Amino acid sequence: MASAVGCETVESEEALIAKARKAFKEEFGGVPSVCGVAPGRVNLIGEHTDYNDGFVLPMALPMVTVVLGKRRSDGANGADLCRLVTLSDACDDPKRVEFSVDNLNPYETSAGKPKWAEYVKGVVANFHSPQKGNGFDAVIATSVPIGGGLSSSASLEVAVYSFLEALTGTKSGSKKEKALACQKAEHDFAKMPCGIMDQFISVMGEAGVAVMIDCRSMDVQMLPLADPDLAVLIVNSNYKHQLSGSEYPTRRRHCHAAAKSLGKQSLREATRESLSLLQKDGDDQTEFRRARHVVTEIFRTEEAARALRNKDYGRFGQLMVESHYSLRDDFEVSTAELDMLVKLAVSCPGVYGSRMTGGGFGGCTVTLLKRNAVEAVVAAVKKGYDDEAKGRTATFFLCAPSAGAKSFAL
Repeated sequence: MASAVGCETVESEEALIAKARKAFKEEFGGVPSVCGVAPGRVNLIGEHTDYNDGFVLPMALPMVTVVLGKRRSDGANGADLCRLVTLSDACDDPKRVEFSVDNLNPYETSAGKPKWAEYVKGVVANFHSPQKGNGFDAVIATSVPIGGGLSSSASLEVAVYSFLEALTGTKSGSKKEKALACQKAEHDFAKMPCGIMDQFISVMGEAGVAVMIDCRSMDVQMLPLADPDLAVLIVNSNYKHQLSGSEYPTRRRHCHAAAKSLGKQSLREATRESLSLLQKDGDDQTEFRRARHVVTEIFRTEEAARALRNKDYGRFGQLMVESHYSLRDDFEVSTAELDMLVKLAVSCPGVYGSRMTGGGFGGCTVTLLKRNAVEAVVAAVKKGYDDEAKGRTATFFLCAPSAGAKSFAL
């Protein structure tokens, strides 16, 4: 998709592959044989509902992670060695790591440093191949912003899994199986108790559609999102989040405690009417407010899917704004920067709705708007948000729903 004035140009898959090929030759010598590619995602609505068995409505992005390399075959020991290099400056150091396929234990990681390597190790450990000697040399390149709430981690996991499929000739039994293996990698090695949304959309995304995922049944529905008069604008606050801290697991515990208090397996089973049972005397209404966000967000996501089917973009946008306010006030995962970006966007003509997207504590907003309004909205938001004295500047990405993961021989 061509970028509007003021929007970033996304580095193409072809450019990433060319850059990674060059780096591979410099780092390892020779020529890589296979490549895995997987996209990041933006969640249009349905935040913090996935681990509560609710609904989510993401789309895959044109920003992708590529992993290319070749199998090692230098003897009994070397054949099990994995050597990797990341080209992303945003990843923590060191940028080059080595580990053995046969010596991966989530309870014996090297203090999680570098963090990016733990995602890779987790996927390798959860990839099932009957072959021996699955060591490899590989280079990783990405156009997914790191720490922007666009799921750079799932993009990396799914790209590594896709790379291993091509490397070994062993495919997963299903797309669902592949996504679950990548989710387990994040749980076990990166120590992030994420829901299933990010891995599912990275595996299952399709061009021109948003994907409605039922996180209880794991059923998916493809919803057309290719109206030529419509645009999806992602704005990066450039305030980076770090979900591996205490906030995300704490929110998850609040939700599970609320479900237990209601005698439910999950908040998916709760009704808005039942929420009053969680209200307590005194000032601490935390459990009630966390549950209220999730229960109402599940309703909003179902309603948003109906609106999208009917091309009722006004209603969809209204639900996006309601979602943001709920995330800000009840779930308390927004930031002043995200709130400002949403406020600026919804004040512009041609905007249907806007909200923070991703786990929160920084990252990006997503805005649904008329295509002919994009450049004016970008200019207005930039004028209102950017502040050189405070070191605050936004970056903008105009994105269309894109394809999911793939792998191929080079």
